Amino acid sequence: MRRTDYPKHNEVLAKKYSRYRWWLGIPLGDFIDRDADVFPDKEAVVEGRVRLTYRELRERVNQLALGLIHLGIKKGDTVLLQLPNWAEYVYSYFALQKIGAIPVILISGYRQLEVGHMARLAEAKAWIAPAEYRKTDYTSFVGDVLAINPQLKHVISVRARGGAKGFNESLEKLMDRTVTDEDLRKLASRRPKATDVAHIIPSGGTTGLPKGIPRTHNDYVCNVEFTHKGWEMCLSDACLVVVPVGHNLAVQQVVGSVFYAFKLVLLDSTRPEDICETIQKEQITYLPTVPSLVRRIIQSPEFRNYDLSSLKKVSAGGEPSTPELIREVYEKLGCTYINEFGMTEGLLCRTSLKDEVDTICNSVGKPACPYDEVKIIDRDGKALPPDTDGELAAKGPAIFAGYLKNPEINKNSFTEDGFFRTGDQARIDKRGYLKITGRIKDLIIRGGENVSPPQVEELLCAHPNIADAAVIGMPDKELGEKVCAYIRPGPGVKLDPEEVKAFMEKNGASKLLIPERFEFVDSLPMTEAGKHDKKALRRDLTKRMGLQQP
Repeated sequence: MRRTDYPKHNEVLAKKYSRYRWWLGIPLGDFIDRDADVFPDKEAVVEGRVRLTYRELRERVNQLALGLIHLGIKKGDTVLLQLPNWAEYVYSYFALQKIGAIPVILISGYRQLEVGHMARLAEAKAWIAPAEYRKTDYTSFVGDVLAINPQLKHVISVRARGGAKGFNESLEKLMDRTVTDEDLRKLASRRPKATDVAHIIPSGGTTGLPKGIPRTHNDYVCNVEFTHKGWEMCLSDACLVVVPVGHNLAVQQVVGSVFYAFKLVLLDSTRPEDICETIQKEQITYLPTVPSLVRRIIQSPEFRNYDLSSLKKVSAGGEPSTPELIREVYEKLGCTYINEFGMTEGLLCRTSLKDEVDTICNSVGKPACPYDEVKIIDRDGKALPPDTDGELAAKGPAIFAGYLKNPEINKNSFTEDGFFRTGDQARIDKRGYLKITGRIKDLIIRGGENVSPPQVEELLCAHPNIADAAVIGMPDKELGEKVCAYIRPGPGVKLDPEEVKAFMEKNGASKLLIPERFEFVDSLPMTEAGKHDKKALRRDLTKRMGLQQP
């Protein structure tokens, strides 16, 4: 794909970011070499039975990079990278960085519709994936993806048992080589510029097929540097990544681990006992995750059987963290809770390690990169005063330049003065702390009044017998929409809707915030990122109400 296909940062601002060294001018592949040169015998990556030092990690990355060159992957080519939390993901990501190729990072749950779409959008030349993973048989839809992507020449299997139908290469064979001095010179000649695109991640939008979000080496390294620097990540840290590596939250840790040379532990399981066992065994100090998974861990019966005293920091984003959950983490884990809000497009806000618990409970802090600007705007793009709800907008060195091949959406996604419109409803207080109050498109409009699902969910989760809750809108002829709450009660608890309503009223909820419909369920559907799957809930509600699918 041509470089001209990618949106560009404003030239004046780009020069400013470089002049002040907010952009370091270092491509991502360089960090592997730096770590291997400075800390050759330090533990770098742990995954299952795989345990690698930085010296060993560089060797594997270089072997695969050369194998990809031999395959015909050129600088600027895009390659689909669809792997679970395996060490091969790390090799593949940095091997592509070293040769100037661009990984298109996909979650392992994507099938032919999303994979085919992203391959076509990014004009991918190769696809790295397992032949089979859990209940997904990738060989069953390789042909469908290839049928609409004639440019996709190489399908590379990982951990395949024997031959894999539809795959024409294997990662293991590509890595089976000795690296010579001539090979190293060849790799050096492929080194990309820091202004080049480093990777593309699909948007996690609520409607339609995903958009492509290109990130340059400069803006992504800026994102990663300040996210970890302000939260005191260092050589002695050990970070456990449980969130799927197809998500930006996990990619940030993969890149952060080589920037700051802390130990990266990948776990291909979200079972609370597996997570607790790994924290104890690997002396994990930092767990970046999502609130629903934190809740599952601390409510797990096995929780008390493990020594989790090494854990110093838990960060959680992707969905709201309730005050009850945050306080429970302090009570049961005794570590700092970092309440955060992040976007693949670049903006990341977090509470600091020094913030009071009340602040952590009631905000998502400030931008991790102090040079990113945020403001709250109205529909016309006009800035709103403090403590006023509006749309969150952001601009700065850690923010992307625009969506891939989507000029119309890019035109509508940025204000005239260059701020990215996030689509999130938020407010900023007089201290500069941000609180997310909803998603503009997810707002429930009940009789002309806006209802924020996160606000209702927070009120519900304050109930001592409610383990989890997700709120969606339901169609109503008179009001347009009403509020429906899906609730997972605590173990052995039977809840009454009227009692829940009374509890909400007692805690100050207006009539507008009290759901008109309750669905009590044993479990709530979750996305791969650990968020409530509200698409699935809307489909379920449609069936329960006897309505036709939209």
